[in-house]
Amino acid sequence: MTKVTCDMAMSLDGFVAGPHQSMENPLGEGAGECLHQWMFDEPERHAAEIEGITAAGAFIMGRNMFGPGRGAWDLDWNGWWGDEPPYHAPVFVLTHHPRERVTMKGGTTFTFVTGGIEAALAQAREAAGDRDVAVAGGAATVNQFLAAGLIDELRLHVAPVILGGGERLLRDVGDLTLEPLGAPSGTRLVTHLTYRVVR
Repeated sequence: MTKVTCDMAMSLDGFVAGPHQSMENPLGEGAGECLHQWMFDEPERHAAEIEGITAAGAFIMGRNMFGPGRGAWDLDWNGWWGDEPPYHAPVFVLTHHPRERVTMKGGTTFTFVTGGIEAALAQAREAAGDRDVAVAGGAATVNQFLAAGLIDELRLHVAPVILGGGERLLRDVGDLTLEPLGAPSGTRLVTHLTYRVVR
């Protein structure tokens, strides 16, 4: 069976987004681009990590990662990424509110799943075929998957910043055992850490 992976950029104090996420501040106040600066300022130095983030055959994300809305859908909203999102693969969005599938340029389709994380994973595995499935975020979604023992490989991209609040990774995930895979790597902007989640 293929792996379920997760890549998360995070602060030294464990936050993957700052507080008060909104349309104006999708990553929360104070986060800006500081968590992802390495991707934009040094893409050639982190080419393998960037490729790993987008290499999955299907992706899963929470509704908060897809957009700022809650409740009934704004059907004009198709995600933060414009007409051609970076996924180029099926994306399964966890939600409590049904919505028809959205097809975007470049091969990205957003399918909205109301049956929970196991249903989303089953659909993503089928769509991915022999390729990996990636849990893309946000923190609450990743934490649910970790707590349920459904992630095989956790890749953390730790920026040397302190956010002090926001959406924290590894909250309420139970007694996890993480086995380091390979040596840490990175630059002054980020440290890359990879772990196998031991069951």
